[in-house]
Amino acid sequence: MESLSEATRQAIVLLLSGNTELWTIIGISFRVSMTAILIATVPALLTAFALSHWRFPGRRLLITLFSTFLSIPAVVVGLTFYILLSRQGILGDWKLLFTQTAMIIGQIALCFPILVVMGHTALQSAERSAWETARTLGAGSLRALYMVIREVRFGLLAALLAGFGRIIAEVGASMMLGGNILNYTRNIPTAIALETSKGEFSQGIALGLVLLIMAFSLNAVLHQLQGRGLPVP
Repeated sequence: MESLSEATRQAIVLLLSGNTELWTIIGISFRVSMTAILIATVPALLTAFALSHWRFPGRRLLITLFSTFLSIPAVVVGLTFYILLSRQGILGDWKLLFTQTAMIIGQIALCFPILVVMGHTALQSAERSAWETARTLGAGSLRALYMVIREVRFGLLAALLAGFGRIIAEVGASMMLGGNILNYTRNIPTAIALETSKGEFSQGIALGLVLLIMAFSLNAVLHQLQGRGLPVP
């Protein structure tokens, strides 16, 4: 077993040397998670807006359900879609199990409730009169929606960061749906789990550093934008 100091040194060498296997894992992880968050963002925020500004039967139940989904473990989400996508599952004909597409589906399911709940909270903080005033002054629905989003943009950015952080670091769903296949579905969390189980920590530490640097960078950008007020045209 490597000593911690030696493993850390080797991890830094791996990152700086452009190790092909390491950076392939990083590329897969970011590609899958970015695709998932991009697909989920618009429908999730529209759902959050509907829950914030419209009154309809079952609205409170939906809010409660989305809040409940926040606490569902990633491995349960993975198991659910594994059953659906397996050969015996109702979606088995799609042959998506152990593919990046299956991982994206699982990650969408994980980040969607976060985007809805945090987006709903942010949108509720906006004055309802902003939407009503915009509509009264003749603004179309898209223009009025833009004005509301502009007011709560930092809360929505925080929701996006939280959703992205949730899916890029989760291991349960990715392992079950992707199968941890080298150069295809092995991403950062599953690679960390694999290398740690083998007692080889250098690659795991290197990938962990990538996640830490990513988290710090995203939050630094958010705080910088908040400090500048994020001018919006």
